[in-house]
Amino acid sequence: MKSMTGYGRATAVIGSFTLTTQVSSVNRKTLDLAINLPEDWESLESSVGELVRNAASRGRINVVVELTGARGASEILWDETEVHAAIDRLAALAIARGIEFAPTPELLWSIANSQRKSAELPAAEDAAPVVADSVAEALRSFVAMRAQEGEALLVDLLARLNVLRGLVDTIAARAPLVAPNYRELLLQRLRQAGLELDVSDERVLREIALFADRCDVTEELTRLRSHFEQFVSLLKSNAEIGRKAEFILQEIGREVNTIGSKANDLTISKAVIELKNELERVREQIANVE
Repeated sequence: MKSMTGYGRATAVIGSFTLTTQVSSVNRKTLDLAINLPEDWESLESSVGELVRNAASRGRINVVVELTGARGASEILWDETEVHAAIDRLAALAIARGIEFAPTPELLWSIANSQRKSAELPAAEDAAPVVADSVAEALRSFVAMRAQEGEALLVDLLARLNVLRGLVDTIAARAPLVAPNYRELLLQRLRQAGLELDVSDERVLREIALFADRCDVTEELTRLRSHFEQFVSLLKSNAEIGRKAEFILQEIGREVNTIGSKANDLTISKAVIELKNELERVREQIANVE
């Protein structure tokens, strides 16, 4: 099991730059990619996207590839021709105005900085292998973090599933008592109303039989237990879990709602409420699973 939240980072040196790759993700029902590359390397976006798709199938995933100065960062690169040209233009302007031109170190520094050259960015085809290696390394850390969080989610989900099973067992133990309790209550009401009907009276038997049929939850309990087994098998499989788990949880929710609508018993109604609460917690956790 993998979580949909994760983070990975990698660095590499290319030319006079440090290349930093960061991969992060949050929950999404589908795979939603956002790739940010230096403008001159936008042609590499499809290959980077392919690497990400091979590593993840769901989530809002952000990939940021940035360049900062590395080796030679302290080296100052100026366009000396432009610096000399700027000084000559200032000298000519001073002479034309009859002003003595005596450049100070501060003026020279200002002119030189205004003409500083940027280190040349490597071409996209030359950068492609380095970018691919950096993205792959960041993805390895990203996937490892997702797997680690997935293990914690698995432990939590299995514990919650045991709670659900316990509540279902409570309902299963109580369900056979509902019809007999109703029979006793019905006879008690008849006696209080002054209607001395025997328990073997056809009308009483028909009413009890109809009630027993309406409140029978045997099929729902059987399907619930089957869904629980499917859910556990899915959680422990190597297949994609998130979407399938959400579908199984929908089916579990339907069975729980049916039991709630049939239950004419306080103990079962309380168990159904607890089932719904715990099921909602499971849904919240599954929303984090890839």
